[in-house]
Amino acid sequence: MRKFLKWLLILIVVAVIALGIWGYAPDRDVQELRDEYGQAPSQYVELPSGQNIHLRDEGPRGAPAILLLHGSSASLHTWQQWAEVLSRDYRVIRYDQPGHGLTGPHVDRDYTVKGYSDTAAAVMQYLGIEQYIIGGNSMGGWVAWNHALAYPDNVAGLILVDASGAPDANPRKLPIGFKLANSAAMRPLMRIFTPRSIIESSLETSVGDPSKITDAQVDRYWNLIRYPGNREAIGERGDVKREPVTPERIKNIQVPTLVMWGAKDTLIPVSAAEWFDTHIPNSTAIIYDDLGHIPMEEDGARTVRDVIKWMADMAEQQ
Repeated sequence: MRKFLKWLLILIVVAVIALGIWGYAPDRDVQELRDEYGQAPSQYVELPSGQNIHLRDEGPRGAPAILLLHGSSASLHTWQQWAEVLSRDYRVIRYDQPGHGLTGPHVDRDYTVKGYSDTAAAVMQYLGIEQYIIGGNSMGGWVAWNHALAYPDNVAGLILVDASGAPDANPRKLPIGFKLANSAAMRPLMRIFTPRSIIESSLETSVGDPSKITDAQVDRYWNLIRYPGNREAIGERGDVKREPVTPERIKNIQVPTLVMWGAKDTLIPVSAAEWFDTHIPNSTAIIYDDLGHIPMEEDGARTVRDVIKWMADMAEQQ
């Protein structure tokens, strides 16, 4: 019996060491992350609330403005392909939302939709932009349509890319990273144990064609989630209750709205696109049969062409 217990203890110790080698991922150094992911044209600004924001403001200053909001555990880099094209003719603003990327945690740990929406307003006020189109992916879409309702005088158009918030939009397959983040038991461990393989698996689950996920994408998501405080923010954000929108409320969005969705999205089903398109009065829907949850990263060239065409049509109608 003693010999059995001895070997059992050895196995446990070996397993713990192996787990540490496999998954131990401490916070990254802030300056190293800025050097790697916050190069020009990045700016670091402080809002009146005291919140620091990592943002990029590109394109002609006198051109129509577009504000793009990324999804949960992503960063402003998710819009890179769009920004490179749109900034030729539009002023494109994107930033790391609080609890993400090089912005880091919210100064007041406010991860409510109002907190996120007010941050968007504060960013645009800081830049002196009064009228703009706002677009968002996933959680960023949830913020975007709430912002359109809260700031109707400022929003000229709305772009929803696989946006959250529609009723009965239950995931068909939840990425492992989201499963762990939703587990109260696992959250403390996730603050120091975040294997790169979990990030890779989550990204592959999120897209239409997993083979298109690159090492650079995985590294970016994995490194930026390890900005000090971002992993704690994931748990705190998960504790915020989100109320699905009702038809009565969403119909108050009167601005032209483009609903873009990947039919292979397993996190937010395409039925949510149909719901938004049905209940937002002035909407247009585009469904991509081969794409998943992050169409702007999966096929930036094709999706941004559709955005440009929609904006041109909108300008003609005004």
